[in-house]
Amino acid sequence: MSDCDIIVQELVKFRDDRHWEQFHDSKNLAAAISIEAAELNELFLWKNMPDAEQVNKERLKEELADVFSFCFLLANKHNLNVKEIVLDKIKKNAEKYPIDKSKGTSKKYNEL
Repeated sequence: MSDCDIIVQELVKFRDDRHWEQFHDSKNLAAAISIEAAELNELFLWKNMPDAEQVNKERLKEELADVFSFCFLLANKHNLNVKEIVLDKIKKNAEKYPIDKSKGTSKKYNEL
């Protein structure tokens, strides 16, 4: 069993033990991802560099875990393998952002 599978198994058990599956439709899971991502952003709000890099690591871990958890649950709801979809996206991005054109620039792929 992969690490991703273990995480999903634990998340589903946690959810199901509390009978929360009824609340975990796609809309609510997507909203939860957005809300948790906003809480992650809040850790850096109004901080200038390099202060923004001096984030509270415990809070950072908590917020990242919340975002990841809801992402895993949404993927699981749609029978998507997180490892596969992330690796596929990396391949697509490599095609859209070839090294010779994108190295060192923040331009979007259609501006390269």
